[in-house]
Amino acid sequence: MKKRSLAALTAILVVVPLVAAAPGQRAWAAESGPGDAARPAESTLVGGVDLDTVTIPELQARMDRGSLSSLRLTLAYLRRIKAVDPRINAVLRTSPTALRQAAASDLRHRLGKSRGPLDGIPVLLKDNVNTRDMPTTAGSLALAGKAPDSDADLVGKLRAAGAVILGKTNLSEWANFRAARPTSGWSAVGGQTNNPYVLDRNPCGSSSGSAAALAASLAQVAIGTETDGSIVCPAGMNGVVGLKPSLGVVGQSGVVPISAEQDTAGPMARNVIDTALTLSVLGGRDTVRSDGAPRLTDAAGRPGSLRGKRIGLWRLPSLGAEVDALMTRTAGRLTDAGAEVVEVSMPYQERLAELEFPALLSEFHRDIDAYLPTREGPQDLAELIEFNRTHPREQTCFAGQELFEQALAAPPTTDPEYRAMRAELTDLSRRSIDEVMAAHGLDAIASPANPPAWTTDCVRGDNDVIPSSTPAAVAGYPSLSVPAGFVGELPVGLLLMAGDRQDAELLSLGAAVEHRLDAWRAPRYLPSTPSGTSR
Repeated sequence: MKKRSLAALTAILVVVPLVAAAPGQRAWAAESGPGDAARPAESTLVGGVDLDTVTIPELQARMDRGSLSSLRLTLAYLRRIKAVDPRINAVLRTSPTALRQAAASDLRHRLGKSRGPLDGIPVLLKDNVNTRDMPTTAGSLALAGKAPDSDADLVGKLRAAGAVILGKTNLSEWANFRAARPTSGWSAVGGQTNNPYVLDRNPCGSSSGSAAALAASLAQVAIGTETDGSIVCPAGMNGVVGLKPSLGVVGQSGVVPISAEQDTAGPMARNVIDTALTLSVLGGRDTVRSDGAPRLTDAAGRPGSLRGKRIGLWRLPSLGAEVDALMTRTAGRLTDAGAEVVEVSMPYQERLAELEFPALLSEFHRDIDAYLPTREGPQDLAELIEFNRTHPREQTCFAGQELFEQALAAPPTTDPEYRAMRAELTDLSRRSIDEVMAAHGLDAIASPANPPAWTTDCVRGDNDVIPSSTPAAVAGYPSLSVPAGFVGELPVGLLLMAGDRQDAELLSLGAAVEHRLDAWRAPRYLPSTPSGTSR
């Protein structure tokens, strides 16, 4: 393999800052290949690979051979953001140092000092994850001033692994924990994110920008966050993969909080292997278990057989007849591949629904009051409520902040009634999964991750009663959404959940399910859905 001289590579590091601020035609020309100049900006082809379908291992193999550089890959994603993102409004900002990060990765690759699977891979971050070199707003004008003083713990791990921090994605403001009837994908800072499959449809919340950006191939992977459903629902509704890890696997320091008892960041990608590789970096260890679980770096790389796997199907017919019919077809395909699919019901769900929201109100008040003093702007929840009252731009889609007001009045987390509530929530949510899996000898429980995307409407708000995410979210257990198919033009995900710290096993099973269903397809950016597929 021919290697560039160290002097030539150092020259790249000097030149890159000149093009980093404006990744347009001149910047692209710096690393263009034959035929690239004639290719439209919307193209997903770069360096002989298709961004829609390429995996991280394939990209790393090309970078190791020298047939593709991180600089060229990063430029391609920046070019697509400029060309495609105006249709979906998923990316708030790109990093002014992205190209320098990519050039530094190229230097490491050529010197044989690659830092691992994410070295040189462009990653987008949800804009509630602190970054010292870019604003972190949670979608709110209240945090739109000075950037945080330091990176979130997970960003530090991404940087140490050599990932290219490409930029920040829009989200549902305050991770959808502000108004009683919010509109997912909207924030005062970023406006409304659209679903790339049908542009007048909703992307689900609150990791809406991360999921929509991945569907549109605007980065290789993205980071989302979830308290209950905010990774797995956007992943399902935008036709990508999203993992909510077991609670505690990914450090939450430096992430705008809702509840330390349920919050976790997690990886999102267009395939399971990229999701698993990203978790291996975010978690800081190659495995999240020590009792013989598969390595995360191997969990999804070689999809195993479904033969002999037992999967419980929690149908949730409340999500509609079309989704239920898709679940029937999905169960048939998994059965044809040798899995045993048994129908199950999940106990204790009504009680979980009664208790979760009141507990989250108390936890949000505690945790947001701890976070806000680390930033410029409102220093506690009461000041934040007043900020929203006096800033009309915070009311342009919906004016309500009922959840903030209820949280302000909620009992403290030292209150015995609250403590009893959280203890019961933890117990019942874990039993709801553990008991069903033990009774049926299951490897995982499956359910629909989402209904077909509803029409975005600021006046009406979301149409999002989606109970499938709650058991794993409240229990702190892992859940994984993989593409299952479509209702008309609208994607639906299959949600898989398993026991505590079974992240690697779940990813391995998810890879086999993904391989069998083969349900992904690129979005067409339709302005509206054809008649007959409305919701």
